[in-house]
Amino acid sequence: MFFEGSEKKIEVILADSSQKLRSFGKPFWAEIVACANAEILSSVSNEYCDAYLLSESSLFVWDDRFVMLTCGTTTLADAVMSFIEHVGEEAIGFASYQRKNEYLSHLQSSSFQDDLKKIRQTITGNAYRIGHLDSHHHYMFSTKKPFTAPTTDVTNELLMYHINGDAADYLRGVNQSAQGIRDLLQLSALFPDFVVDDFLFEPFGYSINGIKGQEYFTIHITPQEKSSYVSLETNVNLANHPVDIYARLLSSLNPGSWDVIGFNSPKNTEGFPAHLCLGSCSLAIEQGYDVNFSHYQQLCHEVLIPEYL
Repeated sequence: MFFEGSEKKIEVILADSSQKLRSFGKPFWAEIVACANAEILSSVSNEYCDAYLLSESSLFVWDDRFVMLTCGTTTLADAVMSFIEHVGEEAIGFASYQRKNEYLSHLQSSSFQDDLKKIRQTITGNAYRIGHLDSHHHYMFSTKKPFTAPTTDVTNELLMYHINGDAADYLRGVNQSAQGIRDLLQLSALFPDFVVDDFLFEPFGYSINGIKGQEYFTIHITPQEKSSYVSLETNVNLANHPVDIYARLLSSLNPGSWDVIGFNSPKNTEGFPAHLCLGSCSLAIEQGYDVNFSHYQQLCHEVLIPEYL
């Protein structure tokens, strides 16, 4: 079985604080999600945020912004266009669109270039590639509007590939459970006091959202042996967090390689397994985001067996 785990991502921040995105209601967001060929499975809310667990990844909505991630063969750019059509281009203070190169890009209904052409029909901005074209790389688009993000606007992404060991065996096994995965990843220690909402897919695959105040995290697991992928995204300030989240997850999941992307978040490899950094770059976006990207490979992760042809 194959499933494209890597996500496409949109973040939109409103220009006018008088509009409240949470007031749009679940039916509105269900319609936006449907435009990406996904559906809402469940949700949790607190005073600040509504977190929707999707059939393909996640949606987080605050009063002034939303973040939506979709995986598989979803058409997130269509959801972006639908949102802009509803609220108007002038309502948007800042927007960014991210997409990673896929394992099997020919199965996708569009490329980043296709998505970019569609989005630029209504909103202008700059596009970038971070990472080597012949290796792991990410595409990003951001608007040109006069917007300045505070330095406290932080996002951290840890994207892990080819997980191995006991954890990987459990995530591919028949006896797994949602609680078992939460325990395996030590999520109560990594994100204490977060309200969580999770879903275990058949025959395997797992998603979880967590919120506490204005903070969020989301983890998505695609454990298929030949294309395994696990992603973490959070706006928790890792520099002030009592637990080294990255080091714990890398130790538990033992990936062969991983990407780290930080927005206004300094690089820190403390606690990483022995590794090589195969590529690293930084990008300062004029709207106030300092973006750091690094691709790492674990030293001697697996012994390859020759195949007779």
